[in-house]
Amino acid sequence: MTAWENMLLAAVLLTGFAAVGSSRLATGIRALGAQGVLVGVLPLVHSVAGWNPRMVGFGAVVATTKGVLFPWLLSRAIRASQTRRETEPVVGYGASLALAAVLLPAAFWLADRAPLAVSQAGALMAPTAFTLMGMGLFLMVARRTAVSQVLGYLMLENGIHTFGLTVFTHLPLLVELGVLMDAFVAVFAMGIAIDHINREFDHMDTTRLTSLKG
Repeated sequence: MTAWENMLLAAVLLTGFAAVGSSRLATGIRALGAQGVLVGVLPLVHSVAGWNPRMVGFGAVVATTKGVLFPWLLSRAIRASQTRRETEPVVGYGASLALAAVLLPAAFWLADRAPLAVSQAGALMAPTAFTLMGMGLFLMVARRTAVSQVLGYLMLENGIHTFGLTVFTHLPLLVELGVLMDAFVAVFAMGIAIDHINREFDHMDTTRLTSLKG
């Protein structure tokens, strides 16, 4: 399973770079949707104990929620706001890709020094998780539109989910469902906030909210 797992992790990283390097919000949403499906399939490929109905069912729920439901909600938000691009990012797209590229060797360096069960996790699992978390945090601080920041949050959560596989072969069901429910509630709440921001200010630039006066 190692070859398939490494291919899957490489694809996860490519979706992260696609989201970081694109100015089109629709492209970022599609990239995160694909990443959500891959992250949902990852525990099935990673499992050394074989598949069971609970694992397959949860993988399907994760893939459907992160790969279909969340992208659909975010696509509705950008259609309603008629926002197509991130026009004025805090960090440009060329510099963003360069910084994301730097995150990858830094993630390998960190994973090499972290006390992880490498025999269970595999060589790419922890570096991929750290890279996704770094990319997610970067998107949250380096982008101005609310949708891009939600994408960053989802990528951060995908990284945390992937990192969990380096510690446990499969997480307890209640923990898995709790993390997924937290992500769902967060995206739902952010969708409502995006809708209210767009109605009141006719834009989704969160940096301009600092100009509000009490």
